[in-house]
Amino acid sequence: MNATDIEAAADRIHGHVRHTPILELEPDALGCGAQLVLKLEFMQHTGAFKARGAFNRILCAPVPDSGVIAASGGNHGAAVAYAARQLGRRAEIFVPESTPDVKVDRLRRYGARVVLTGASYGEAWAASQARARESGALEVHAYDQPEVVAGQGTLAREFEQQCQGLDTVFVAVGGGGLIGGVAAWFAGRVKVIAVEPERCPTLYCAIRDGEPVDVEVGGIAADSLGARRIGRIAFEVAQQHVDSVVLVSDQEIRDSQRALWDSVRVLVEPGAAAALAGLRSGKYQLSAGERIGVVVCGANTDPTKFVA
Repeated sequence: MNATDIEAAADRIHGHVRHTPILELEPDALGCGAQLVLKLEFMQHTGAFKARGAFNRILCAPVPDSGVIAASGGNHGAAVAYAARQLGRRAEIFVPESTPDVKVDRLRRYGARVVLTGASYGEAWAASQARARESGALEVHAYDQPEVVAGQGTLAREFEQQCQGLDTVFVAVGGGGLIGGVAAWFAGRVKVIAVEPERCPTLYCAIRDGEPVDVEVGGIAADSLGARRIGRIAFEVAQQHVDSVVLVSDQEIRDSQRALWDSVRVLVEPGAAAALAGLRSGKYQLSAGERIGVVVCGANTDPTKFVA
């Protein structure tokens, strides 16, 4: 995975995805003590960065009459369903039974056949694999396919074009599609900090153990960051180009959700507040004058459930 793959993906998905804005904040905004720039990727189609990878994967391969198939905690499935609809293809999405109603409803509105199965993403993915073998549908993995990772990497390419002089970028990690693409694009030119919930530490444990391993999954961000194991592509890229991994608590994530709402009136899901939580937690040592980008990656949450 490299910048050439990401450049090709950007050309391929041009016109299918949104060019999302950035927000440059005043010094010390959001209690971070840094020159802060937010990448507002929650304004992407379907409310998350996932549309980039979904479009790139589907546009890269011949799609059979049976359409496309994916397993998801919700955001990836929505992106695949949306991309399939826009491209005139059928979509079948497998999600865990714990997936929030707001995400299931959105999948159905995009015209996908939704199958709720299993207690975790892993179980939903296994069921989708069996169905794909039966139907012949094109599989669109949530995070561990080259085309998907390259598509997600277009976010970093766009961010760098919009904002010159970034020193460091904070990115939330679930299965690793986004961190893999972002780190592959910057390739050491900009520091990349991975942020994971303490209760979903896939990349942290993989780096500690020297290979991807299964982890226990839980907490408030599990619906979007709750992969049980980091993807192989992301792990390989991270070993070369991710500077460090910061773990954050559920409370730190909640506090960052509230800070985004109070300061800039941005309402995001817990997983999208995790990257900011990594910066606000104080577990990363800032340098004087450091210019930091934070990817705010998804807003698929129920506003009525948002609490301090």
